[in-house]
Order: sequence, then C-alpha cells, then structure tokens
Amino acid sequence: MFSDNKKPRTMNEIGAQPNRISKHTKIKGDIISEADFRIDGKLDGNVKTTGKVVIGKDGYIHGKVECVNADIEGSFNGELLVSDLLSLKSSAVIEGTVSVSKLAVEPGATFNASCTMKGKGGAASSSNSFKSTVGSSANEPAKAS
Repeated sequence: MFSDNKKPRTMNEIGAQPNRISKHTKIKGDIISEADFRIDGKLDGNVKTTGKVVIGKDGYIHGKVECVNADIEGSFNGELLVSDLLSLKSSAVIEGTVSVSKLAVEPGATFNASCTMKGKGGAASSSNSFKSTVGSSANEPAKAS
C-alpha cells in the first residue's frame, strides 16, 4: 500500500520520448537513439535504437536498421536487424536482408528478402531467401526460392 512503486518516475527511468520523422520530410544521415522511432517520411541512412522502429504507410527507409521491435507498413530497402519481433502489415514492401527472432506477416505484404531467424539463444536457426508477395492475388502459399 505504501510502497516505493508509486513514486513518479523520472525521464531517465522511463526512457526518452518517441521520435518522429513526419510525412514530406527527407533525411540523409544516420540516427542513433534509445527511444522508439516512427518514420512517415523518407530516410536515406541508418537507424540504431534500443527501442521500436515503426515505418508508416508513406514511410521509406533505405539503409541499415538495428532495433528491438519493428512494425512496417511502408517500404524498406537494406539490412534489417530486429532482435525480437518484426511485424509486416499488408501494405509493407521489404527488400534486402533481414535478421529476426520472430516474424509476423499480414497477407498482401511484399517480402523480397534474404531472411535469417534466430532462436532464443541468438543463434541462427535457419536461413532462407524469400521472394514472394504474401496473399496478394491468390491464396497460394509463399514459396522459398
């Protein structure tokens, strides 16, 4: 009832506020952050964060992204390193190389990438090259090439 858990937390204990690159904004360069990042504009460069990266429907990244979790609705081209969950929405377009622990793909997403999935210990459990549009026009299963 009177525990220390109810004390207000400082900004350092919670983490920094999320960052956002809004639509119609173009950035060329590298970003390093400890907070979540949402990209609704265009980024030509690298992102490294200990948080989550969200690429909005109009967002585009060309470069290398290193993060814990990622939700992608827009486009990505490059190297994507996600230590936990990568979630691809139906409008996502992914090209390049991807390394994840967990992958969720909605029907309609385009996933043209070389994908490595890592187990709980961090070791790669499989490596496959996928070139498919999941659930785009027919109900055919995705094929590995």
